[in-house]
Amino acid sequence: MGLAVLDEFEDIRPYRDAEVAGVLARLLDTGELIELAAARIAPTWHRLLPGLVRHWVRALLRRRLKGVASVADMQQLLSTHVEKLVRKTMTEFSYAGVEHLQRGVPHLFVSNHRDIAVDPALVNYAIWLEGHETAEIAVGDNLFNRPFESDLMRLNKSFVVPRGGGSARAQYAALRRTSAYIRHTLESGTSVWIAQREGRTKDGFDRTDPALLKMLGLAWRKEVAEPFGWLQRVRLVPVSLSYELDPCAAMKARELYLRDRDGAYAKAPDEDFRSIELGILGFKGRVHAHFARPVETSFESAEALADFMDRTIVGNLAVYPTHHWAEAELGGAGAETHLRSMTDRVRRELTEARKACPPEHAPWLAAQYANLIESKRALADRED
Repeated sequence: MGLAVLDEFEDIRPYRDAEVAGVLARLLDTGELIELAAARIAPTWHRLLPGLVRHWVRALLRRRLKGVASVADMQQLLSTHVEKLVRKTMTEFSYAGVEHLQRGVPHLFVSNHRDIAVDPALVNYAIWLEGHETAEIAVGDNLFNRPFESDLMRLNKSFVVPRGGGSARAQYAALRRTSAYIRHTLESGTSVWIAQREGRTKDGFDRTDPALLKMLGLAWRKEVAEPFGWLQRVRLVPVSLSYELDPCAAMKARELYLRDRDGAYAKAPDEDFRSIELGILGFKGRVHAHFARPVETSFESAEALADFMDRTIVGNLAVYPTHHWAEAELGGAGAETHLRSMTDRVRRELTEARKACPPEHAPWLAAQYANLIESKRALADRED
């Protein structure tokens, strides 16, 4: 990678090997990060002896990070944590379609988006298990409210995607830059993961934003005659991520309810951080990742490509008893039958989530699950 390219993308690209040691040292000296880690690792002792626990946590992190000197080292360390996440928070993690990926060739993975951190982690985990290099991850700049958050993300092969703001001209320039960086990354031999839309799906309807697809093609617009001729140069892979349980369902239900009631929703300053933490640590039941074949069809418009992506992604989503339960719950009959078909852990977690949910939020919680089935029906009807 040349110096000019490094300068062009320096503030958005992931960190490189030569930067890892310095970034880790900076993180270990970040009091706010150590405070958060101490409160999470040893909450009781942190309340009683905060200074001592902060000192212990900093020493613990320094020991665990000893020997991490490159991006590959960091990926290896993180893979052990993903394995632990799968073991502790999932009944099982399965995947299919990885055989469609060509070894040694970069792919552009576009998936539905249910969880901020877990979605890309599982895509990378599945391809890593099959011997492929992990992908760089597109992350919205709304998640980088504090410098240490940016450092953590960029250590994990993440690059920054601007989310709105500024004049129309500035927004277009940001889109062109994001597209140029994705093209550069792919042409350098590294895969990329990006969500099908800005922000997580909260209502259960996974839909691809045509504007995202237009953005992806900006970097090739002067070199291809057809609007989506860039698809001939990129191995675009639709990925479907299915969760039996969403640990953030209650938070999403609250947001959906308030948006419906008030017409708008204002996020709390730490809401994204809490969503990341809950999404990682919460129980998920069964989780499945399905990799479709790379897109080879020609398309005349972003809307046509988005429709194809939707039918592929939603068509490959797994349907679990939680989805059937929710549909029956909203329909007024048969929900108990589907509750009995769940494993004890899933049934218990779902029941506790329902009990903790205010009555006015409950329909929005159920709709998140039920709408997956409705989404499949709607797209099947559109195809017919």
